[in-house]
Amino acid sequence: MGAVVGTLTLQTRQRRPSRATMFGSTNHDRVDDDLELSVVCHRPEGLEQLEALTKFNKKELQVLYRGFKNECPSGVVNEETFKQIYSQFFPHGDASTYAHYLFNAFDSTQSGSIKFEDFVTALSILLRGTTTEKLQWTFNLYDINRDGLINKEEMTDIVKAIYDMMGRFTYPALKTDTTKQHVDAFFQKMDKNRDGFVTLDEFILSCQEDENIMRSLQLFENVI
Repeated sequence: MGAVVGTLTLQTRQRRPSRATMFGSTNHDRVDDDLELSVVCHRPEGLEQLEALTKFNKKELQVLYRGFKNECPSGVVNEETFKQIYSQFFPHGDASTYAHYLFNAFDSTQSGSIKFEDFVTALSILLRGTTTEKLQWTFNLYDINRDGLINKEEMTDIVKAIYDMMGRFTYPALKTDTTKQHVDAFFQKMDKNRDGFVTLDEFILSCQEDENIMRSLQLFENVI
């Protein structure tokens, strides 16, 4: 969960805000906005709609949009751009595979791109959602083939991607069988009926029983 939320929110807070925003500006800036938006690929939904869809207020949405637009002037993010942005936060590792899985989780409609609405809706869940909503979103990240189950192959792929992303900063130092041990421990704990798959209910129940996981869900609630 920390790997999902921390880097995404850090980006929106540290980027230099662009002058133009979609939500409120001077007349001069509003003209500039119209000129810029006339050449972008996607115009985001209105402020009122995004406030209704998310748990962010007007000011928070403005900050998030400035950061998003600064990185993605076209209004949409393709996977390659997403990987480039995400990899900036992990210079000592290879974040490309994990970014691929994360991109697919944000691209809930499988359109091949992430719009601002996709980004801010997912971020709202991760930062302000209920425990169940956060765990459901995380489950979907691990459920690579989207069949409603997590199998050992999917978990192995995700865990390996996380270790590759962290690079030489993993502690303790990785051993050859570290990924397998992690996955085996995961299934030992979460696969309640021992059928080789973890369902959403099993995932949520096991996470709710783990104090460390529950604490991690609260770490970024006030990050914006």
